[in-house]
Amino acid sequence: MVEKFSFSLSLNKKLIIIMLFLSFILISVLLLLYSQSERTLFKELERQTIELTKAIQIGVEEVTASGSTDEARLSKYLKELNAKGVKEISIISNADEIVASSNPLKIGQPITHKRKELIIKAELGEPVSEEGSTYNVIVPVVAENTQYGYIHLKINKDDFSQLLKINALKRITATLFVFGIGIVMALILSKKYTQPIKEVVDAAMRVAAGDLNQHIPIKSRDEIGQLSESFNFMVQKLQQSRMLEDKLREAEHFSGLGHLSRNMAHEIRNPLNFISLSIDHIGEKYLPEDEENKKKFSNLLSGIKQEVHRLNKLVNDFLDYSRPIKLNIRRVKALELLEDVISLIWAKAEADGISIVKDYSVDIEINVDIDLFKSCVLNVISNAFHAMEKTQKKELLVKTEMDSKWFILSIKDSGIGVSQENLSRIFEPFFSTKQNGLGLGLPMTMRVMEEHGGKVEFYSSEGKGSEVRLILPLIIEEVSSLCL
Repeated sequence: MVEKFSFSLSLNKKLIIIMLFLSFILISVLLLLYSQSERTLFKELERQTIELTKAIQIGVEEVTASGSTDEARLSKYLKELNAKGVKEISIISNADEIVASSNPLKIGQPITHKRKELIIKAELGEPVSEEGSTYNVIVPVVAENTQYGYIHLKINKDDFSQLLKINALKRITATLFVFGIGIVMALILSKKYTQPIKEVVDAAMRVAAGDLNQHIPIKSRDEIGQLSESFNFMVQKLQQSRMLEDKLREAEHFSGLGHLSRNMAHEIRNPLNFISLSIDHIGEKYLPEDEENKKKFSNLLSGIKQEVHRLNKLVNDFLDYSRPIKLNIRRVKALELLEDVISLIWAKAEADGISIVKDYSVDIEINVDIDLFKSCVLNVISNAFHAMEKTQKKELLVKTEMDSKWFILSIKDSGIGVSQENLSRIFEPFFSTKQNGLGLGLPMTMRVMEEHGGKVEFYSSEGKGSEVRLILPLIIEEVSSLCL
C-alpha cells in the first residue's frame, strides 16, 4: 500500500517531501546538539563558579588572617584547582603591594600600572575585564567597614572557547552529514527518473527507425508513468495507422484485381453461352442414327453441357460476390420464410435420407431482404447436406430463439465437421473444403448478414458436426411487445 502511494506521488511532491525530511533531520540534530552543548556549558559554568568561589574564599582568609600570609597554602590550593580554571591568585594590600600570591616571584613587588587600572575599574563597578585568553577579576576585601585590600584572580577562558569550538564543529559535521544524505537521496531519485527516460528515448529511436513493436512497462503513476503511458498510446496509434495503410493498399490491390476479374468473368461467360448453344446445335444436327452410338453421343454432350453449366454457375457466383449488395428490406414472419426454404429442400432431404428437426421457440417478424436471406439459409443448408453425405447419422436441426435484442436462427448438422486448422479460415473468400467448391458461399452469407446489421457465428467439432447461427437485430416495436 505504501509502495503504491509513493509511486502515485509526482516528482514535485517527492522533492518537497525530501526537502522537508532533510530539514526535519537537520533541525532535530541541531536541537539535540544545542541541548547537549547547553548542559555541558552549564556544567562548565558551575565548575568555574565553584572554583572562583573557593579562590575568593582563600583570598579573603589570607587578607583578614592575622600573622604572615601562607604562600605555600595558596600554591598548594591552586594546584588542587582544575588546570583550566583559576590560573593565579594574588592578594594586594592597600599600599598597592602584592603581599601574597600563588606566584612566589611576585610577592613583595608593587603592582603594575595595568593592575592599578584594573583596581580603579573594580572600584568604579567593573570588577571583570578581559585580557587575551584570561579574565581578570578584582574583588575588594572589606570587613567591619574596613578595607583590607584586594584579591586579584586570573581565570582561564579556554574552557568556554574550546567548548564553543567543539559545538560549532559538531554543528558543521551534522549539517554536512544531513546534506550528504540529501545528495544520496537526490542521486537515487535522479537515477530512478533518468533510467526510464533513457528507455523512452531508446524506444523512440527504434520507432523512428520503423520498429513499431515497442512497449514500455508502466511502473509508476507519476510523470514518468504518464510519459510511458503516452508513449505506448502514441505507438499504438502509429501501429493502427500502419495497419490502416496496409489495409488500404491491400484494398486498392484487391479492387484492381476485382475489376480485372469481373471483366474476365464477363468475357468467360460469353463464350460459355456460345458453347452451350453450339452443344445444342451439334446434338440436333450430328446425332447418330444407331441407338448405341446415339446413347454414347448424348451422354458425352450431356456431360459437356453440365460442366459448362457448372462453370457458368461459378462465374455467376463470383459476379454476385463482387457486386455491391442492394437490400430490398421487407417485414416478414420468420417461420413463414423458413417454411418456404424448407419446402424447397424437403425432396432432396428425403432422397438423401436426412431428417429435418424443427424447433421454433419464437415466431416474430423480422426486417430482411427476403431473397437474399433465403439464399443465405439455402447456402448453409446445402453445406450441411454436403457435410452429411458420408455420415451414418443424418439429422438437420433448425432452431429459432431470441437473445436480448437479437433474433437467432441456428442450423445444426451431424456431419463430418471442420478441423481446427480450417476453422479460422471458414469465412475467407475462395476457401472451400469441397472438391469443386468456389468458396464464396459463407463469405457471401456473412456479407449479407452484416448488411442487415447482423452477424454469423460458426461452431464445429471435427467428426461431430457443425452449427451456423444467423443473428439478426430485432424490430424495436417487436422487442417492446415481447417485454410486455
